[in-house]
Amino acid sequence: MFLLVINAGSSSIKYQLFNMPEEQPVCSGLVERIGLDKASVTHKVFVKGKQQSVRIESELKDHEAGMLEVARLLTQPEIGVIQNPDEILVVGHRVVHGGESFSDTVVVTSEVKKEIKKLFALAPLHNPGNLMGIEVAEKLFKNAVHVAVFDTAFHQTLPEKAFRFAIPNSFYIEKKIRVYGFHGTSHKYVSEKAIDYLGKPDSKIISIHLGNGCSMAAIRNGKCLDTSMGFTPLDGLIMGTRSGNIDPSVLLYLMKEEGYSATQLDHLLNKESGMLGLTGFSDMREIKKALENGSPEAKLAYEMYTYRIQKYIGAYAATMNGLDAILFTAGVGENDALTRELVCRDMEFLGIQLDKYKNDASVNGIREINASDSRIKVLVIPTNEEFEIARQSYGLVGS
Repeated sequence: MFLLVINAGSSSIKYQLFNMPEEQPVCSGLVERIGLDKASVTHKVFVKGKQQSVRIESELKDHEAGMLEVARLLTQPEIGVIQNPDEILVVGHRVVHGGESFSDTVVVTSEVKKEIKKLFALAPLHNPGNLMGIEVAEKLFKNAVHVAVFDTAFHQTLPEKAFRFAIPNSFYIEKKIRVYGFHGTSHKYVSEKAIDYLGKPDSKIISIHLGNGCSMAAIRNGKCLDTSMGFTPLDGLIMGTRSGNIDPSVLLYLMKEEGYSATQLDHLLNKESGMLGLTGFSDMREIKKALENGSPEAKLAYEMYTYRIQKYIGAYAATMNGLDAILFTAGVGENDALTRELVCRDMEFLGIQLDKYKNDASVNGIREINASDSRIKVLVIPTNEEFEIARQSYGLVGS
């Protein structure tokens, strides 16, 4: 069964085509700069494990034009993998925010689309693009069942004591202001891989997703008990351009004393803060180069970044009354050995001991990087959010 996964943003579309239940995609691609000058499509086809890549620059005025280009590439005689868009029987859509309405994957209906639209205010940078992707794909892939997979769904198992804020009850009851959590698709995928690896269904796991956006989750018996992102993806860890935790009084001070507007604060905390604000770089590879060149700003940023992670590890171990494993995933988590080393440093009291040789080694797939006498397993698990979306969509619709 051909199943297409779509992750539509405000000006981009990521996609992967799977021939389910195979985990290796048949093809994948990225449409960028939709509605802007020099929009581009990068399309990759996998034939017997080998990759062929095509890059096209074109004027793509909207998402419909972008998806039409994707459909053309999927069916193009030279590099096409299907003959007709009707061969795609399921389309799985990533939707960032499902609020309290969605605790699981659902088939897209008019009512589902209405609920996604109601949540625009909670995810203004993501949900509008996600819904647009659904509506465009419905026009192009008319033979397919369309499925929505929500980033927030995995975190709907949080107990009320973890997801409520200590503000008047009316804000939750009437406005649904609470912790929602994000990166749920990734946390679900890698935690299930960890449980299989450990061979222990009731494992107590801390999942550490470190990319440009960063979050952590406390997972016991496969259920999320707490997570670091909150009402929006701004809360929690220090990220590429996002501040993470900050005293709300700082914002009040900037408004009262410096005249900042809500729009300016939003831009400051989401676009100008985090590692970018500390070092001038948002990419950890650039920050590591600066560190190697003796930058004191890069050194402090690494220390702050990993210290924040350590604090959450301690908190989540207490939340679960124990710990079996911590796992690192996503771009930084999977590839930056220094981050993993600093996170695991001085954590012997929790039973975490790293093997430096294993940590520094470059190995594909799931790997164990803890010392042989470490009580806690330390794992590196590559995430695969697109396949998780495909798997959930396939599981819902069936063959």
